[in-house]
Amino acid sequence: MIKRLLASLSLALPLLASAQTLTVSAAASLTDAFKQLAPRFEAAHPGVTLRFNFAASGVLLQQISQGAPADVFASADQPTMDRGVEQKLIAADTRRDFAANSLVMIVPTQGPAPATLTELTRPEIKRIAVGKPASVPVGRYTQAALEAAMVWAPVQPKIVYADNVRQVLDYVTRGEVEAGFVYRTDAEIAKDKLRITLIVGGHAPVTYPVAVVADSRQAALAREFVAFLTGAEAQAVLGRYGFTKP
Repeated sequence: MIKRLLASLSLALPLLASAQTLTVSAAASLTDAFKQLAPRFEAAHPGVTLRFNFAASGVLLQQISQGAPADVFASADQPTMDRGVEQKLIAADTRRDFAANSLVMIVPTQGPAPATLTELTRPEIKRIAVGKPASVPVGRYTQAALEAAMVWAPVQPKIVYADNVRQVLDYVTRGEVEAGFVYRTDAEIAKDKLRITLIVGGHAPVTYPVAVVADSRQAALAREFVAFLTGAEAQAVLGRYGFTKP
């Protein structure tokens, strides 16, 4: 009995030793697509488990700077990744662009349906959901677009700030605001609960960079995940969720 137990343990120990958890900090707008990608990457890497941390890109970078465990960082904008490189939190040579998106204005299924940015100044539009520009990339894209249309200042009293793009989506689908700004991919997952009234211009291209975190203890595996995101299989899944190639 003891010999059989020891034999079983000797077989199990190499498997336990090879088990790895790769922590990926990713922008909230990537939630659904990345959850679909996880089993594909894990199947190709036996013994590896992906663990995701989804939040606003700026919040994620702050967490990394404070020592939160992370092996890979995927941002919804370039400036946030730039800051990570400048602060030496990111292995710059691993940085790759892997997806693109577009900014849209959305409204609830019932109620006013502004079709231009200037229509947001109308009195029937009382509340507008916007991501916090300081930490939420979709908020910065929104601010740039509204400034270009010269309506950022006039609509300030109407703005309801959100901690991430999914919170903006929730405000709109629950009918708590008359309009909001999200990525097209987010709007698509709740398309039966909202209307897209405008594809918004007047801002920098929405591209997603990914890179290995400088302090990752699994840099080689993290590099493999970065390469996986730019490969054909992952690109096909991202495409099904509405992302385009950068």
